[in-house]
Amino acid sequence: MAPTPLDDENAPLYTVGQVAEMLAVKQAFLRRVDDLKVVSPRRSAGNQRRYTRYEIRIIQQVVSMADEGITMQAIRRIIELERQLAEVTRERDDLARRLAELP
Repeated sequence: MAPTPLDDENAPLYTVGQVAEMLAVKQAFLRRVDDLKVVSPRRSAGNQRRYTRYEIRIIQQVVSMADEGITMQAIRRIIELERQLAEVTRERDDLARRLAELP
């Protein structure tokens, strides 16, 4: 069976209204998260934001941290550091795998 867009966590499927309802936040909050470049939803042909499941998980983290009183600037930095750490971890794992393949 061929994969569908619903199988792809990076498929831009959800509108601002849908995400706001799912996460019980205001649409203005989502626009602020976008303005701060915490997530960068793609745009539809009609120039509407479309969020992926991956971005929705990031926004859930943002909501949780904001509820704890962390500022949006600090949240953005935390999210960026987490992304950098994940990238370095992937690189390390790739290098370890390549090293293990050497004779």
